[in-house]
Amino acid sequence: MRLRRILPAAGAAAALVAGTVATATLPAAADTTGCAVTYTVQSQWTGGFTANVGITNLGSAITGWTLAFDFPDTGQKVTQGWSASWEQSGTRVTAAGASWNGSLGTGASTSIGFLGTWSGTNPQPASFTLNGAPCTGSVNPSPSQSPSVPPSTPPTEGPAPELKVSGNRIVTTDGRAYRLLGVSRSSGEFACVQGKGLWDSGPVDQASVDAMKTWNIRTVRLPLNEECWLGVNGSPSGAEYQRGVKDYVDLLVANGINVILDLHWTWGAYTTGPDWHCTDEHATCQKPVPDARYATQFWTGVASTFKGNDAVVFDLFNEPYPEIADNWNKTSGWQCLRDGGTCPGLDYEVAGMQDLVDAVRATGATNMLMVGGLEWTNDMREWLAHKPVDPLGNIVASWHAYSFNACANESCWDTQIAPLAQQVPVVLGEFGQDDCAFDYMQRLVNWADAHDMGYLAWTWNPWGCTGGAVLIKDWSGTPEPGVGEGYKAHLLTQSPYL
Repeated sequence: MRLRRILPAAGAAAALVAGTVATATLPAAADTTGCAVTYTVQSQWTGGFTANVGITNLGSAITGWTLAFDFPDTGQKVTQGWSASWEQSGTRVTAAGASWNGSLGTGASTSIGFLGTWSGTNPQPASFTLNGAPCTGSVNPSPSQSPSVPPSTPPTEGPAPELKVSGNRIVTTDGRAYRLLGVSRSSGEFACVQGKGLWDSGPVDQASVDAMKTWNIRTVRLPLNEECWLGVNGSPSGAEYQRGVKDYVDLLVANGINVILDLHWTWGAYTTGPDWHCTDEHATCQKPVPDARYATQFWTGVASTFKGNDAVVFDLFNEPYPEIADNWNKTSGWQCLRDGGTCPGLDYEVAGMQDLVDAVRATGATNMLMVGGLEWTNDMREWLAHKPVDPLGNIVASWHAYSFNACANESCWDTQIAPLAQQVPVVLGEFGQDDCAFDYMQRLVNWADAHDMGYLAWTWNPWGCTGGAVLIKDWSGTPEPGVGEGYKAHLLTQSPYL
């Protein structure tokens, strides 16, 4: 989160009042044609709803598809869709596959979704066709698929699961696919250098964790400060900071909540950037990329502290933007991000993502790692080509998507993020909108749900929402109107298990 984003406003979005799930599974098709469809109403409120549509091709391989169905009620309308090109005429709805999911082999599946409105009643469609062929098939989960787990009550007992990467999924030690669903809890990155202690006077006790659990929060991302952790350059005692972080992490994990530790603020002079850039060489603000001077020491210390606890995830650097220092040169930006060294426009030696991966693994830590992209990790287009090498293959892509970012709509998500998510797990490490409403965020979490993607909203801090993404009014978890109410209601319909 760039500090200038924290403009904590009034704005209201319709709060979800009910979550209903309606599944239409339809059985037995010929060898050459056939399909199965599941239609799920993920959330519903007065006059509106979101739905996910799962499609499985049971016939011969196809290189392009169009799904069609009829709404039973004339008041049902598709207002916005994702992962397909959606059209509606009367009650007839069609959805044509995108470039990245238009080819479906025999037995292959894809998920699409939409935001809709309704009046009167909101019944599910009775039948579906795929390229004109009736979808009358049924699908039996393969042994490798995780069992479906319905939205559950907030976590109440048992520690958080240990996690690792398997293909393009995050899984638990028993192989169940898992999503990181929750919030960022800011202050560990700035309070220590602003004379506010470690957590900016906010509680880190059982009552505060219980408040998170009433929202069904299963993951908390904690931004940290490298100088405070190391106790250098006049920062408070490193040992005290480290102890405070470990105690809070241990409490969260014991309560069934996974933790992401994020390197947020770092050392390094940056004197050639735009007028809003961070000029202080110390870790008092957000830098373009991590520094070679302290960042590897930071991760060596963090990894040594938490190795053996794979319920804790390491987000290696918050929101890189090295390309801006080189006049928006993305080629040099990607190289700088991965390889570090001397980067154009930066006055300090850079620790690349490969350096940080190596530092973590040298300690023997096996924790899952998160690695970002460019443009405050909103641009992920060259992520695969510049992915650092991890001997454990335990890296996920960290993507951020705010309403004011460049990639902030379904078309961009479909073309830039969905193909990446087919190759590696993608976690939406931060997201929000700049008016305290929930409409953009609702679209984004619906899209992420359709792609089995985890997400963490900014921010679980009672700063007063006056123009940014602030979720709560107080540490008891009272939601802010619009953004907080909408996100809480959505989380309560979700399970981390797929």
